[in-house]
Amino acid sequence: MKKYTFLIVVLIFVFGCSSKTECQKPVGPYLGQVPPAGSEDKLFAPGIVSNGMDNRDVTMMPNGKEIYFCASFGNFNYSAIMFCHQNSDGTWTNPEIAPFSRNPEYMDFEPCISPDGKHLYFLSNRPDFDAGDTVKGDQDIWVVDRIGDGWGEPYNLGEPINSTDEEYYPSVTKEGTIYFTRQEKGSPIGFIYRSQLIDGKYQEPEKLPEQVNCGSSQFNAFISPDEDFIIVPVAGMETTLGGVDYYITFRNNADQWSEPQNMGKPVNSENAREWSASLSADGKYLFFMSGRSTEKPKDLTYGEFIKIFDSSDNGSSNVYWISAELIEKLRPEGF
Repeated sequence: MKKYTFLIVVLIFVFGCSSKTECQKPVGPYLGQVPPAGSEDKLFAPGIVSNGMDNRDVTMMPNGKEIYFCASFGNFNYSAIMFCHQNSDGTWTNPEIAPFSRNPEYMDFEPCISPDGKHLYFLSNRPDFDAGDTVKGDQDIWVVDRIGDGWGEPYNLGEPINSTDEEYYPSVTKEGTIYFTRQEKGSPIGFIYRSQLIDGKYQEPEKLPEQVNCGSSQFNAFISPDEDFIIVPVAGMETTLGGVDYYITFRNNADQWSEPQNMGKPVNSENAREWSASLSADGKYLFFMSGRSTEKPKDLTYGEFIKIFDSSDNGSSNVYWISAELIEKLRPEGF
């Protein structure tokens, strides 16, 4: 009970409004944010999505009227999938925790809504009670199905996607093919796999070729809905700007993959924490996580310290967005 109380208090502190003032609710698409122009990148929804916690993993319903993202703090002692939805008058609700992600005992991350809006896939370490588990275990991919205006009960995606190893970061195409990371128990290195959905059943996963599984380690791959490119956070590449960078690889109709390209600045930076990318539902914008360093004040007073703690400019991971036109500029001939 104490954990629930503490989580509620923290969320009220971060998201709540003063009793003396009424919340200003954002209006319009993309949480009422002004989209980035040209080649500029912008912090996405400061104080809402990028809110001072560690934030990442943006996904949305096909109509763009529900936006989901992840927030965590306390070295992942608390992590949850959040969402906002747009009302009929164009205003947006304040962030809430998704109903299926409210147990503080478990780690929930990396939501991915299927392009048809019928399923939401996510990572969780919750027990699979249907399989006889009674305690939280390894990282598996779970799913909730769309029912009316909400979601059903979560269930483990099961074999052949999940195994005794760690599986995480689901990403789904229009055809239902699922891409994900599989990491052998006890190993720090993950690899990107995919599994086709045929007659309602997932096929045995295949490990993607070296154009996708490049570098010394790779994880959290985002596949485009049309399956024509993949964005992979990669470590250990000679062309890196710093630690882990976003690399993009294109796929043609013959299922051939182009050589990986560093996506460059401003998507990548000298910071090593860049490992979650996605597209807006309309395909116009690329969302990406980055834990960029910020300029520190010259005189750190207590007031300044608290202000920084409660700010998106405190060095925690944030969500940025940029026009997806940069992707087409990187596309090689033949892909």
